[in-house]
Amino acid sequence: MSVVQILPRTEEPVLPALRVEPVADVVPAATRDEPIAEKPSAKPVSESYPFDRSFHAMLARFTSGISPAALLLAWLDWSIHLAAAPQRRTEIASDILRDTGRFLEAAAHAMSPGQKPWSVIRPVGRDRRFREPQWEAAPFNVLAQAFLLGEHWWHDATTGVRGVSRANEAIVEFSVRQMLDMLAPSNFALTNPEVLEKTFQSGGENFFFGWQNWCGDLMRMLSVAESAGNNQFVVGQTVAVSPGKVVYRNDLIELIQYYPTTAKVRPEPILIVPAWIMKYYILDLSPDNSLVKYLTDQGFTVFAISWRNPDARDRDVAFDDYRKLGVMAALDAITRIVPSQKVHALGYCLGGTLLSIAAATMARDGDGRLGTITLLAAQTDFTEAGELTLFINESQVAFLEDMMWQRGYLDTAKMAGAFALLRSNDLIWSRLSHDYLMGEAAPSSDLMAWNADATRLPYRMHSEYLRKLFLDNDLAEGRYIVEGRSISLSDIHTPMFVVGTLADHVAPWRSVHKLHYQVDADLTFLLTSGGHNAGVVAPPDEPGHSYQVMTKPEDAPHVGPDEWLKLAPRSEGSWWPEWTRWLAAKSGEVGHPPQIGSGDVDTLPDAPGDYVRT
Repeated sequence: MSVVQILPRTEEPVLPALRVEPVADVVPAATRDEPIAEKPSAKPVSESYPFDRSFHAMLARFTSGISPAALLLAWLDWSIHLAAAPQRRTEIASDILRDTGRFLEAAAHAMSPGQKPWSVIRPVGRDRRFREPQWEAAPFNVLAQAFLLGEHWWHDATTGVRGVSRANEAIVEFSVRQMLDMLAPSNFALTNPEVLEKTFQSGGENFFFGWQNWCGDLMRMLSVAESAGNNQFVVGQTVAVSPGKVVYRNDLIELIQYYPTTAKVRPEPILIVPAWIMKYYILDLSPDNSLVKYLTDQGFTVFAISWRNPDARDRDVAFDDYRKLGVMAALDAITRIVPSQKVHALGYCLGGTLLSIAAATMARDGDGRLGTITLLAAQTDFTEAGELTLFINESQVAFLEDMMWQRGYLDTAKMAGAFALLRSNDLIWSRLSHDYLMGEAAPSSDLMAWNADATRLPYRMHSEYLRKLFLDNDLAEGRYIVEGRSISLSDIHTPMFVVGTLADHVAPWRSVHKLHYQVDADLTFLLTSGGHNAGVVAPPDEPGHSYQVMTKPEDAPHVGPDEWLKLAPRSEGSWWPEWTRWLAAKSGEVGHPPQIGSGDVDTLPDAPGDYVRT
């Protein structure tokens, strides 16, 4: 049985810092035999109740990592309070009787020439299951309305019950919605008019091709193989192809410096800090939608961190190791290559949260190397972190810790499953209908291939991240400790450019907007169309993008998100040119490009490096 160290919640990690090696002494990743974190000199404290933790880890295999206790407590909270609310129950029953009467009347006249579809209830704008015209014909329109009414009734029943905690109410509503989504008429061949029409047109070939698609997906899942079509998007060949060189490496990161594509460049380099929950090349996909290529074409020197994919040996890597061996080590390397120049730092998603912590620590310690800070879909206050918080409470985190404790890391499948549930209609059930019933395999894309290229998360780091940021919200409330002393986001006075995405399920834009009252800096906030990934990857040549942007000076009064939405001017097109104009205004005059690396970098690989392939 493994013996690990009990994780402190609000104190600095016990494990010593990792030693950062200079470039000349870098050892290739293939020869690495030790985990990232060094072993503590003192004997670690034994974990309590190892049998219980092993039992929970075994149970997690059957529950997809979701705590049964958390679900049971939420349902008990809701059911007890609903049982003690006779007036609320009467109101729900009367609404059901009224809507049932209207529905039966509409169903009785469904075949009448003058009867209009969706006369009782219609799908909301984001529900794409019944958007095709075939659903407007009887009897399929009747089936769809009956299902939508059931969804509506259950939503009313699971929300608005006095006394139920907000978190438990959200869990109950979410779990009911997941169960109902399974029963949607669009998921069954006999009740889906699109599938029936396809069957008659193809003579049933759609089921044959759907069976092939299902068998192919099953074989890939069992063999842990890549998704279909991913061989079209190969790292270093078709994606992540911007020319560059790995100029620094330690046990956690490779730092890539990209070659300039213009004769003159801005003196201030850009450092990209991606999230380590996915591979870095989300910002360097195909050449036509690569933010890295766009920046180099605009005359910027670009550096990007590529995180190494951890394994069981890295179970004791701390969250602060990602700051020290990630952001700070990269800044040190960039300073050696481009001395005496401030750095434009960009953080995406979890990388933006980490960059905020690093920036607050640097401000506290008088480190002035950051010229600007850009955050893309990154949260610093987690009280309204969207539906992802459904998986984050004390019971769920303890259950997740026990699951990670056995392996030493959080598996990619568990993370992918949690994110898929947040958009189950788009990522699960629509695929069932399209791929398996219609027999039409969805065309692959570089973004889909990147999304399938997930990474693992070390046990200790992920536990500290969930507890300190999600559960306790230490960063937003001034209790976050770095190197024995607290940090505050209000110490940040560096100009900031913050991007939120309108349809973000991971980092809701109103949560991202909270940075306005946390930092003491000029803050330009931009809200772009799209979701967490598609909203950020928005090349100028791609149609359909729009954004709103407004700057709040350091000494200006606070503007809330709803008021901001009314005041901020709207523009059509990609947000990339708007950001690069802001960067250019914060940069010096163009000059000769800097050298590639410092010291002996010949032993290091070209971009995209080795770590991205692990």
